[in-house]
Parts: sequence; C-alpha cells; structure tokens
Amino acid sequence: MPVVASFSILGDIVKQVGGDTVAVTVLVPPGGDVHTYDPRPSDVLAIRAARVVVVNGLGLEGWMDRLVSGASGGAVRVVASTGVKPRSMSEGGRAVTDPHAWQDPRNAVIYADVIADALSRADPPDADLYRANADRFIAQVRETDAWIERTLSPIPPAQRRIITSHDAFGYYGARYGIAFRGVQGIDTESEPTPRDIATLAAQIRRDHIRVVFVENMTDPRFAAALAREAGAVVGPTVYSDSLSPPAGPAASYIAMLRYNTSAFAAALSAK
Repeated sequence: MPVVASFSILGDIVKQVGGDTVAVTVLVPPGGDVHTYDPRPSDVLAIRAARVVVVNGLGLEGWMDRLVSGASGGAVRVVASTGVKPRSMSEGGRAVTDPHAWQDPRNAVIYADVIADALSRADPPDADLYRANADRFIAQVRETDAWIERTLSPIPPAQRRIITSHDAFGYYGARYGIAFRGVQGIDTESEPTPRDIATLAAQIRRDHIRVVFVENMTDPRFAAALAREAGAVVGPTVYSDSLSPPAGPAASYIAMLRYNTSAFAAALSAK
C-alpha cells in the first residue's frame, strides 16, 4: 500500500508499523529541513498515488496544505500527533506551539497508535499485522525511554544544561530534566542577531557549558560563532528533525534517541 510521510523520522515510524505491507515515500529526506522544505513536482505525484498521507501536525509542515490541495488525490490525511499534549514556548516575544513532539518517546507511542489505526482503516485485512507491528515498536520505544533515564540519572540536575543549534529538544528536555536553549528558535528560518549570540554566550560562560551541539539539518555557522564567543567547543552532530542516511548513526527513530542521548550524556558528564 503506498503511503507518504512528510519527513524522515515520521517515515521510519510508519515503516516500523507498516512493515513490508506498505511502501513509504518520505518527502523531506534525511538531512533535509522540514521547516524550510520546498516541495517538488514528484511530491505531488507521490501524494496522488498514496492511500495514506501521514503528517506531524502542530504547525511543523507549513507547506503541506498547499501541496495536498495541489495534488487533489484521494489519500487519507493523518496527523500523527493527534492526542499529544503540545508544549508552548516563547519565540520573538510571542507564544508558539513547539512541533517537535517526537523528541519525548512517550509521544512516539501516541504516533504509533495513530498510524496503526490509520493504516488499518485504509487496509482492514492487514489490521492485525499493523497492530502487532505497532505493539512491537512501542515496546522498543518504552525500553529506550527507560534506558535514557538510566543513562542520564548520574548527572546532577545543576549540570543539565545544553545549547543546540536550534530549539528542537524542548520535549526531550521536559521528559528528562534538561534545560535546552537553541541558537536559533523553533523555526530554522529565523536567524540569531549578534545580541542573541552575545546573550547566549554570557549564559554559557555563567553556566560553565563546554559544548554547543549542531544538528544535521541546520547551518553550523551560528553555532560556531557562539562557541567562539563563549570559549566553548562545537560538539558532535546530533539529530532532531531528521534522521541520518542509512549508513549513519541515527538511521532510525530508536537509533536517533540512543545516539543523541549518548552524545548529551558525554558532554554533561565531562569534568
């Protein structure tokens, strides 16, 4: 059954639930930025051919409404974040919804259930298979959630401060008690001002933060400028809105969580 997913992290969850019974087309590929994506003509064709289109929602895919209306296909559109309790954040002096809900593994459980229900409605004969696949994936997510808690537990609360290239880890931070700040805000189209960088640099020095993390789909220049200003170093690439290519360290949702956690734990534990 042809299924379209808006970006690579969501595409992996659809593949885990759908298994070999679905053929998943991911619109924003690994390494791409879902915030600033410019749809291609081939995306229209993929949506026209799809039985199900899965999006994150919460304002993440601002370009999707235009794309779906232009495709005029008969696909069922599914919002994977349905049922998630969204976080609200301040950006530019106004309250905005943080769309990065998948960064809390408990929300990935919700995603898997929503996706399993949608695939089952589109393909009732395979409903039991989708449910079994979802239950297996959910068990892996819950085990990973427990592993993350164990991995981070030795780190004192006062040391749990991290700077990333854009503000995408709010749900992760709320789940595991880590204060995240982004060089850029939730939307990667916004660029930090020199004053923003100076303010963050002062915070880094005050909180003795040693590492600034850059995400694989963001421009590293702002983070590098901040690190220079603050006397910190640029850490290993982490993954927030996009998986790595198949040969990389974060080629699946579970691998992404484990890789990022290992990188964060190493930086927070450093003396």
